[in-house]
Amino acid sequence: MEPRLAPPLPQRTRLVTMIATHASLSLILAAQAPSGGGAGSFTPFLLQMALIFAIFYLLVMRPQQKQRKQHQQSLRELKKGDQIVTAGGIIAEVIHIKESLKDGAPVVTMEDRITIKSGESRLVVERGRIAKVATAATETTTAA
Repeated sequence: MEPRLAPPLPQRTRLVTMIATHASLSLILAAQAPSGGGAGSFTPFLLQMALIFAIFYLLVMRPQQKQRKQHQQSLRELKKGDQIVTAGGIIAEVIHIKESLKDGAPVVTMEDRITIKSGESRLVVERGRIAKVATAATETTTAA
């Protein structure tokens, strides 16, 4: 009887096997390498944590800060006639803005009282409770 050989592995399987072997060999060699006082082995961990934090900052925190600044700017520029959506989901039109006074001068704050009209109802909301400025008021001039 003739001995049979196993069929050769596909190319992709060979590549995966080589990578796994290389990774496990490097882990074994790294574990056997003497550490210089213990502080040298902690440095790669700190670099990895710093890299993870940097990626998290760039992908999550920075765009969120930019969006928040843009939203606050649109709330500061709010004027009569703008269509808004409140945090409670009420779609309304701004009909009056009562700004806070500081040292006798009007100051735009998130606590300003804004009167809005939705349907036949009028409501007073704080500027900070407006979720979105749907459309800004447009001044139309008619040429007659």
